[in-house]
Amino acid sequence: MIIDTDVLIWYLRGNVNAKKTIIANVPFKISVITYLELIQGVQNKKELGILQKQLKNWSIDTLQISENISTYAMFLVENHFLSHSLELGDALIAATALETNEVLLTANDKHYSFIPNINLQKFRP
Repeated sequence: MIIDTDVLIWYLRGNVNAKKTIIANVPFKISVITYLELIQGVQNKKELGILQKQLKNWSIDTLQISENISTYAMFLVENHFLSHSLELGDALIAATALETNEVLLTANDKHYSFIPNINLQKFRP
């Protein structure tokens, strides 16, 4: 399972349902895009250290962007930006899930639901 950025943010904000969901799915995977988005959300080195320690404790697997994933993301943006405003980060996360044939757990299912063959699991805080 790949966990989307929003679910991890809910966890970091103390959401009980997010905590239960994350703990039930350890170890899980994230896209490198999710990792970068989380880093962009920290406010100082202390928060960065806490985030990195928590990710290490969960033994997550950070999935890198391969040539296939970038090509898949390019196809998704070409086909869904004008109709659904698909953003780059979401396209790369979706392409990662599709390329690795993993379920994507997200609360932002509207960002992905129009993508053919994507396997989504909805998270509700």
